Amino acid sequence: MKDLLRQITVILSVAATIVINILANTLPLNGLNTGEISDQFQVFFVPAGYVFSIWGLIYIGLIAYSVFQALPSQRENPRLRSTGYLVAFSGLANIAWIFLWHYEQFPLTLVAMFTLLVTLIAIYLRLGTGITQVSTVEKWTVQIPFSIYLGWITVATAANITDVLYFLNWDGFGISPEVWFLVVLAAVIVISGLASLTRRDTAYNLVILWALVGISVKHSSITLVMVASLVSAVIVAAILIYSRISPKAMLVSSQG
Repeated sequence: MKDLLRQITVILSVAATIVINILANTLPLNGLNTGEISDQFQVFFVPAGYVFSIWGLIYIGLIAYSVFQALPSQRENPRLRSTGYLVAFSGLANIAWIFLWHYEQFPLTLVAMFTLLVTLIAIYLRLGTGITQVSTVEKWTVQIPFSIYLGWITVATAANITDVLYFLNWDGFGISPEVWFLVVLAAVIVISGLASLTRRDTAYNLVILWALVGISVKHSSITLVMVASLVSAVIVAAILIYSRISPKAMLVSSQG
């Protein structure tokens, strides 16, 4: 009975998350869609509008996951047991962020975003992506969807931080926005590199590449930002390729 309740809770949370995100832009909430609010911030770490279409892929992945985890045969799956309520909680964090963002409570959006990020990291680790051997179906309906979701929220967290700092009129300790942009890019390269070298996670890193190229497109008129974004994308791709072909990479997956 407890497992059935968890499965139902997951379905309801995924449905609520998708519906609220869609309504936020179709109504829209508080008269503004998510992108229009984002355009208020003159920051570099924001990709072109088309990049946000990745939410469609995230929604499809969440639906596939909710259906798979609801199957009677998966009721006692230990990975789904250990992550089900975390997924539901991540949905609440996502919904909270939407309302805070649309009603322009920008500092509080960081609380919701960090909560979502930490929860997705916990889900990612418990799923054993890149470590635990699972069926092909589970890989495509559970592990890959959450790799994509976590990859995008990694990018969104960095963007959210820069937006809030802009909103608070932070002077960057006198350091130019371009330099801070390079610092953020370096952090993203390190994080994506760890995902490659310790997990061989192609899906996660493809999302990072998608975002980096999108940033270069949006800021194509600013040479430093465009070039730095593309160079970062090349580095991320190179590390991913190396992790896939080199036996000397830190292959945690080989222990699974």
